Order: sequence, then structure tokens, then C-alpha cells
Amino acid sequence: MAFIVRLSLDGALKWGLVDGEVVRILKGEPWLTGKMDFDKEVPFSGLKLLPPVSPTKIVALGLNYKDHAEETGYPIPKEPLIFLKPPSAVIGSGDTIVVPKGIGRVDYEAELAIVIGRRCKNVDELEARNYILGYTCFNDVTARHLQQKDGQWTRSKSFDTFAPIGPWVATDLDPLDLSIKLYLNGEVRQNSRTSKMIFNVYQIVSFVSRIMTLEPGDIIATGTPSGIGPIKDGDEVIVEIEGIGSLKNYVKEVV
Repeated sequence: MAFIVRLSLDGALKWGLVDGEVVRILKGEPWLTGKMDFDKEVPFSGLKLLPPVSPTKIVALGLNYKDHAEETGYPIPKEPLIFLKPPSAVIGSGDTIVVPKGIGRVDYEAELAIVIGRRCKNVDELEARNYILGYTCFNDVTARHLQQKDGQWTRSKSFDTFAPIGPWVATDLDPLDLSIKLYLNGEVRQNSRTSKMIFNVYQIVSFVSRIMTLEPGDIIATGTPSGIGPIKDGDEVIVEIEGIGSLKNYVKEVV
């Protein structure tokens, strides 16, 4: 397994591969277009990692765990229920989730995110893995009151900072049965496995690719299990996924 990171180095945007205590800096981008060539090595300690990708779009699934559909009172979907989050919502691990004034309850939602590695259109489920660079942690931060008020989800999902991703992209990972947890101030609030998804990773990539062209670096967030709940000023929120690691963010409410 390898971990691909994104960082600013000497004023330039770079990708690198974590190799023990160092990061091997890539000469180019990490997409699935051929052999990776390396430029130099830098110490991993003390590096400020950026969000691991800069997607052209974030496609997200709603109600992809039966227990989450049940806790929210929605029917079980017969096909993937998708929506979009804007790239402007992306932040990285260690960054702050900013809750605007007056929007009501805001919730965490721990999710496994797929990172697309090559241009992807109309792919078969059996071919889908060939278009995936890897996986990362995702928090689908949601203004719950606005979601219920609007009846559609765009506004509630789209505020700046409402799409934390990271800390890196894990490659060569089997995504079909991973532990996924969310900790709120050190207490486990979500605890499930990706095997409980209604639609698995490869079904999702195939389905989405038949609707829209997916580009390298695009994100597909695969839905959240049960246990969603509110966040407030000063909270520490950690999404932890087996084989990937931990995405940590803090919450600040605008007064």
C-alpha cells in the first residue's frame, strides 16, 4: 500500500509518496498514466499537507447504508442517489470547519471517498477499479436544518469548508470491507464497515460514469453509516478508515 500526499514545496504545488520518514517528491502528477518518476526526498515530519486532490467535482451518495436511511426516515434507494458538492467546499486534514451564523444544526458524516485516477466515462462495473487511483477519508458536513427545509440538498452541503478530505490517497487498497469510524471529541459516534454499503465502490463508479465524465482527481463520496449528529464550536472531529488513516478537523462557529 502507498500513500500519495499533496503539498506546497518552495512555493510550488507538488505531489509525493510517503516512504517511512520521508516523502519522495513526484516530478509530475500521480494519475494513472504511466510510471511515477521522483525528483527528491524531504522529511515527512513537520510537513503541512494540503487536501490530497483538487477535484473538478465532488459527487456524493445519499442513503448508501441501510441503517442511515432508517435513522433519517428515508426509503432505501433502488439505485444510487447522487448529489454534488462544490470544489470550493474542500479543506484538508487539520483545517477548520467554519459554521456560518444562523444556519441551524450542522452534522458530521464520515465517508469513504473514491479518488479517480484517469478519465472515466461509461465504464463497466468489472472495469471500474482500473480508473481508481485510491481512497481517502471524507466528512460530508451538512446543514441539517437547511436540508430538511429546502427539500433538496445543494445549499445544505455546499458551504465553504463543508468537504474535508484527507489526509492522503491510499492506493492498492481493497475497499469492500473496511472499518469506518467517526470520533467526536474522542468519543466514537459512528462505527461501521464499508461492506454494509447498499451499492459498493465499483457499482458506484460505473453508475456515475454513465451520467457524467469523471476526471483525474475527482472525488466520489460513498455515503455515511448511521450515527450522524451535530457539531458545535470547539469540537474535534476525526474520520478514521482502516487502511487509510485519520482525517482530523476542528469546528468554529461564526458569531
